[in-house]
Amino acid sequence: MAGLSAPPKKRTKLRRLLGKNFFTWKRYIAWRLPGRRFANTRLKEQLTYVAMEHSTPLFRRLRNVDMWLQHNKATNLRLAAGRLNGVLLRPGETFSFWRLVGKPTAKKGYLPGMVLCEGAFYPGTGGGLCQLANLIYWLAIHTPLTVTERWRHNYDVFPDSDRTQPFGSGATVAYNYIDLQVRNMTNTAFQLQIWLDGEHLFGCWRCAEPQQYTYRVYEADHAITHEWWGGYLRHNVLRRKCFNANGNEVADEFLVENHAIMMYEPLLPEENI
Repeated sequence: MAGLSAPPKKRTKLRRLLGKNFFTWKRYIAWRLPGRRFANTRLKEQLTYVAMEHSTPLFRRLRNVDMWLQHNKATNLRLAAGRLNGVLLRPGETFSFWRLVGKPTAKKGYLPGMVLCEGAFYPGTGGGLCQLANLIYWLAIHTPLTVTERWRHNYDVFPDSDRTQPFGSGATVAYNYIDLQVRNMTNTAFQLQIWLDGEHLFGCWRCAEPQQYTYRVYEADHAITHEWWGGYLRHNVLRRKCFNANGNEVADEFLVENHAIMMYEPLLPEENI
């Protein structure tokens, strides 16, 4: 399977800063260009039908990751959820994660959370919001909505212990140029709901009309390769089966191809996870 083959690049702080500023302003300009309608309306009332719902745990004990970062993450998720809960996605509109959430700053109450950069963790203001993007992406690919922008994680950081979704089924975000965007190309309105309790992050896409199809996302062509530079790469393809109201399969669709640098040994013993 084709994918990453070169060793991971280590960019200087100056290079990262210049690149971030360039792409941030490029995104600001793109948001203001004519021709695309972005979702910006929130409804207190719920649309009638549930298209897809899912939840993920807020806390997971991880090696070399302090729990206070995860507790701060929960605070950050609550703040971002407040910006997204109830958002209406009308036909022809595009949902933009960062356009709705805004820049996560300390002034807005965001705390240092876990940020992943070039395979390493460090505390960063607003860290942990990738969990929210992961959830919204997973929900979207189980609906007729169209994901128009999604960035894969370039590093596979944790082994599959307790993993309930296929490898590569998430979406990374970084303000504002690494965005998650979902377009409604159907003829009915959808509504995103996001909320938390003490243990889980919940998400749901609701819709104004009953859905004609259900979906099952699955992994294909999984492989781990040992590269010439000494590291391991993990590869797969995500596909989804589409079923009609009678439960008959009517389509088997390609979704995305994933390639990630593994940050652990492929045959890591269970006690080291």
